[in-house]
Amino acid sequence: MDIRFTKMNGAGNDFVVIDNLSGEFSLDRETIASLCDRHRGIGADGLLAVEPAEGAADYRMRYYNSDGGEAEMCGNGARCFARFAARLMDVPPHALSFETQAGPITAVLSGDSVTLDMGVPQDHRTGQALRLADGEMTVHFLNTGVPHAVAFVENVAEIDIKTNGSTLRYHDAFSPKGTNANFAQTMEDGTLILRTYERGVEDETLACGTGVCATALIHALETEAPSPVRVKVRGGDTLTVSFEKTETGGFEKVRLTGPADFVFEGTISL
Repeated sequence: MDIRFTKMNGAGNDFVVIDNLSGEFSLDRETIASLCDRHRGIGADGLLAVEPAEGAADYRMRYYNSDGGEAEMCGNGARCFARFAARLMDVPPHALSFETQAGPITAVLSGDSVTLDMGVPQDHRTGQALRLADGEMTVHFLNTGVPHAVAFVENVAEIDIKTNGSTLRYHDAFSPKGTNANFAQTMEDGTLILRTYERGVEDETLACGTGVCATALIHALETEAPSPVRVKVRGGDTLTVSFEKTETGGFEKVRLTGPADFVFEGTISL
């Protein structure tokens, strides 16, 4: 079977993207993992598939981590999905909508930048002291489409991401599904520097859009920081999270803005 694909990246978080509107591709976990393999496949943090919407949206987004497991949502992936899906339409739109397992998403396109309406975050848990490899840390939690644990540290460059991230990812506090793990440093100008260990990739990635949102929102709760919050990710890009606070202490109109870039196209035989 030959698969036509497009390689994309959102702030360094890279993806294999395929058009599966016809439903001709039935990709199992092993096949997806092999496509994402950086040594024997195309190489990516995950795979995105465009499928027909089940409701009123333009499309349905399916997202799979590099281990082949399907995840509810991916912020950087959703921006790439939006730009790719827009190319499939007869008239490239200014905005489009698509379904995800985490709920409907609206994307507004502006050049190589995309702004996503991220919906309403869920399950906020205030900081709890957890012991990690580098010592005890105060860890917050927020689900921004997928679960995220967030710890604020003095020097994020010195954090052993693989060890501490793995400990958080599998910690009993976040069982049974586990969590993504984020470590952030607040700079003098209010910008956050973020490193993320992603569940399903099982390693640090250059960026994580839902992690950017979770970290920015928790920062706003803990420090009263105003909207928008700027977050610089490991890949070097700075993403922006805007929001409105509700009277009950939550958030609405959460929007993530950042790049989504085409890298190359090709065909791979399976």
